[in-house]
Amino acid sequence: MLIATAALTATTLICLASGAAAQEAIVSEYTDIDVDSHCSVYAAAEDGNGDWANMACAGYRGYPVVIQYGDARESVFYGFPPDGDLAPVWESFSAFNAAGPKIEWRIARQEGRETPFATIHRWFVSTSVVDSTKTEVLVVEKVGQVHGRDGCAVGYVVATGNPDANEMARRIADTQARDFACGDQPVIDAGSVPLPDFVRSEN
Repeated sequence: MLIATAALTATTLICLASGAAAQEAIVSEYTDIDVDSHCSVYAAAEDGNGDWANMACAGYRGYPVVIQYGDARESVFYGFPPDGDLAPVWESFSAFNAAGPKIEWRIARQEGRETPFATIHRWFVSTSVVDSTKTEVLVVEKVGQVHGRDGCAVGYVVATGNPDANEMARRIADTQARDFACGDQPVIDAGSVPLPDFVRSEN
């Protein structure tokens, strides 16, 4: 009888754990970035002293977006940056670039709670200084949380010439972002089009 009761208890615990895990759902929500109406400039170059600006923008349900712009290039941080750091680590492409206007947030929903843990953002990267040709790249980023405040690029998926880029980016976000250690080598899926050179510069 004791053996049977122990087995029943173990089975119950397994079922409860499985039920709790099954309650999590991962969904996408979308927000737009309009620097004229959604962002506030908190630092910028003075007249004749360079071409740069740092902006704090509205993100998803209280999660901000920090945009650093400099010399026709952008670096974007999603979520809560490290305490007191108004200029998070610069992550961008070497060539001239700009992030698109729409952000996809990957969100874990469980027991009434929502946690945005990753973003997918389309970037347009110049391939030449003599024409307007651009390579489109989906950048997967880890979202900085209130506790931890650790965010960075997790993966790069070249979208140009790749009809499955969105699904690939979501797969990287869902399987890699939460446990990714910033500073490690990001996941790269270049397909038939080379990934433009990217940089990560510690401040």
